[in-house]
Amino acid sequence: MDIELIKELYLKNKEESLFHRYITNDHVSPLLQKRKGGIDVNTIGKSVFGEPIYGFKIGNGNKRILMWSQMHGNESTTTKALFDLINTFLDSTSDVDYILSSCTIYIIPILNPDGARAYTRINANEIDLNRDAQNLTQPESRVLRKVFEDFNPHFCYNLHGQRTIFSAGKTSNSATVSFLAPAQDEICTITPNRKVAMEVISVMNKSLQKVIPQQIGVYDDAFNINCVGDTFQSQNVPTILFEAGHSKDDYARDKTRELIYLSYLVSLDYISRNSINGLHYKDYFDIPENDKCFLDVIIRNAKVEGDNVDIGIQFQENLVDNRVTFLPRVEKIENLNELYGHLEIEASGCEVLAHDGKTLKIGYENVCVILNNEKILLLSK
Repeated sequence: MDIELIKELYLKNKEESLFHRYITNDHVSPLLQKRKGGIDVNTIGKSVFGEPIYGFKIGNGNKRILMWSQMHGNESTTTKALFDLINTFLDSTSDVDYILSSCTIYIIPILNPDGARAYTRINANEIDLNRDAQNLTQPESRVLRKVFEDFNPHFCYNLHGQRTIFSAGKTSNSATVSFLAPAQDEICTITPNRKVAMEVISVMNKSLQKVIPQQIGVYDDAFNINCVGDTFQSQNVPTILFEAGHSKDDYARDKTRELIYLSYLVSLDYISRNSINGLHYKDYFDIPENDKCFLDVIIRNAKVEGDNVDIGIQFQENLVDNRVTFLPRVEKIENLNELYGHLEIEASGCEVLAHDGKTLKIGYENVCVILNNEKILLLSK
């Protein structure tokens, strides 16, 4: 599918009411109500705190694709891109009807609405739903399993977001988008359905490389049957993990949102047009494995208590007045030659102090430091 066409479709169909990082049922429920004429929306279950979990189908083709987002409540980029995708499908001028004629897509936009509201990874019972695939102790886990069993998908899209620490390999390239064809056994056998997932990922990677070269990664495929992706893969359903990561200065994840949208359309186009057998899976292994080579800010060549060191700072995400804010926190004071900062500040051997003029310590939290008697903002945007 042509990249420039996808960019045009994105700009035309971007759901402007969804923005930044805090996305809850309050944001998506009105959108689902507005679109009831074009999609079959249902409440398919309730969360621990009784919030509705919505699900809906779009399309009428024979190839069934199950997509779920915000299993981790604070990972909302893929949800925003889902609504951009829905708008595209409902726009009669988008010329993507062939996808819906070939595919039936079942979407759960927010699987963990309690976690989304609290802006936490876990659900209201403090359980990571992505470690509950076997025991099914949580209502949200049981909802997803029932949909999986009833819908009987040919493909699963497990939609997530990742932290700013990840790099595409041991490089200075941020892992802006990452994928995984999860393992389905302890020895990580390259099974036929994993090959199918790998082939689809390879197609997405080929398109993304034209837009963000060398910024795509894959996760370590160590097997954990308690993870949903590993469980569904073990049921012989090709399953793809999507991870929306960081692009420079994109803490709202707007650029990444567009890249995830691109990945959706490229992969759905490929599935709709082809009988995928996994023969073209080998390019998957050209994608570098994610590493953890980044901090949000590194102050290079600083003097702290007389020592020449680097200062590594990571942003803490906090929910304040229904908006996600970022608070810089000092994580490392040492030589950081093997790490990279999304923002790098050169201290040139000068002393760096806390905002109040005191000695900088690990755990210091503030939006600025003092360098050369000037306050330096640590937030790049």
